[in-house]
Amino acid sequence: MANTSGFFTPTRGVLPSSCVNRSGFCSHEGISRRVFCSSTSESAAKVGVSESRVPRLVNRGCKLVGCGSAVPTLQVSNDDLAKIVETNDEWISARTGIRNRRVLTGKDSLTGLAAEAAKKALQMAEVDADDVDLILMCTSTPEDLFGSAPQIQKALGCRNNPLAYDITAACSGFILGLVSASCYIRGGGFKNVLVIGADSLSRYVDWTDRGTCILFGDAAGAVLVQACDTEEDGLFGFDLHSDGEGQRHLNATMKENEMDHALGSNGSVLGFPPKRSSYSCIRMNGSEVFRFAVRVVPQSIESALGKAGLTSSNIDWLLLHQANQRILDGVSTRLEVPSERVISNLANYGNTSAASIPLALDEAVRSGKVQSGHTIAAAGFGAGLTWASAIVRWQ
Repeated sequence: MANTSGFFTPTRGVLPSSCVNRSGFCSHEGISRRVFCSSTSESAAKVGVSESRVPRLVNRGCKLVGCGSAVPTLQVSNDDLAKIVETNDEWISARTGIRNRRVLTGKDSLTGLAAEAAKKALQMAEVDADDVDLILMCTSTPEDLFGSAPQIQKALGCRNNPLAYDITAACSGFILGLVSASCYIRGGGFKNVLVIGADSLSRYVDWTDRGTCILFGDAAGAVLVQACDTEEDGLFGFDLHSDGEGQRHLNATMKENEMDHALGSNGSVLGFPPKRSSYSCIRMNGSEVFRFAVRVVPQSIESALGKAGLTSSNIDWLLLHQANQRILDGVSTRLEVPSERVISNLANYGNTSAASIPLALDEAVRSGKVQSGHTIAAAGFGAGLTWASAIVRWQ
């Protein structure tokens, strides 16, 4: 029953056959059991089941049923970068695996890309925008300080005004969005949740710094996560972490600008009004981030697989955040996953932060590489520092 905190607890002696506990373990037994819920246990005694106004959850699972992506029209090659910074195509591709990236211009907006990716996901899933219950916009580069998700809801034309909000977790954001969607479905009775990963890191790149400007691009990707019976459950296990100590290795911190001369303080209060603020360009210690990724990502995936009762030999595809080809190779070697089962589109788009996993997934699905029933081990990692893994089944 639902307790006063709003969380669902099973009736005495009955356990739900599909659940997500705090460790990220997902049970997906095909046993028919039910979880009854009401506003309080006391009200359950006073109101009959048929009269209760609180929705009843019957062993819900969740599955990925649609995907979509969108990228800016402007493509910037390694040769293009060589015209503005001391570098060349061979140097970049050998160290990163990247050859091209897409960059937002005045003709594009991140919100527009996110809405386009979401529309494609809904179209594939054959779900109307009015049937969406929640929109999660996973981004660290919103076009509004207060979040971009409500503008996605507006662009989709959702007439029932579903909740829409941003999740900020850099390159791990999309995986956190997937896990959040599953919690809303399993614990809140939601049916259709859009999870969008979208970032425009090009706006925070120092294009004179060859250590960072060669890496990043802009894009958006989306999936529709839908409620289903437990037998069809498609999220088997997950693993989530953060370590603020590592923030010094990868960040874009707030900085104070010089106060506008016309404003002044008149000497009334020291330090007031405050100086206007903005964010610095991306600063990264590449070698430290590399060591961090190849160490924690395999551990995280192995943990998620263990919670799902699986091993790396059970997965069809390894889908990592597209940061650097050397990281992809290092993680796949550690997990003993053959290179032909590693999804990579890094060469064409570079590091697109929260968009990289759904963008790569969408291309793999639409090309026929990822097919219905395939099991995918996905992992994001990056600024925060954060890292997250999930074991999912496509459709």
